[in-house]
Amino acid sequence: MLDPDRVAELDALIGAWLTVPDVAQLQGVPLSTVRKQLQDRELVAVRRGERSVVSIPEVFVTQDGPRPELRGTVTVLADGGMSDDELLVWLFTPDPTLPVPGSPMDALLAGHKTEVRRRAMEQAF
Repeated sequence: MLDPDRVAELDALIGAWLTVPDVAQLQGVPLSTVRKQLQDRELVAVRRGERSVVSIPEVFVTQDGPRPELRGTVTVLADGGMSDDELLVWLFTPDPTLPVPGSPMDALLAGHKTEVRRRAMEQAF
């Protein structure tokens, strides 16, 4: 489980979280499908809260499933040695040098996948 300071940092950056059952309900799939998405790195989660609940940033998921632009960036950062909490901090920390205002996640959602992945490679290696 993450230390309380790291949880507070993530909560300040991310805001809205979903549990595995929440994601399953949103997508209309069984819990095992969401667990497989986590195992396959289509989604990233951290354990947080008093009960150490597996929590997924809400923005990572749509009714159709995990956001497709996320997986490659997660792979690059994880292959570069980042833990899941470090990866989430990087994705959600505002960066004024990006082509759109906000964080790398905001840039991914705005269609700047190539630029975000280039920066992820620089960060990770």
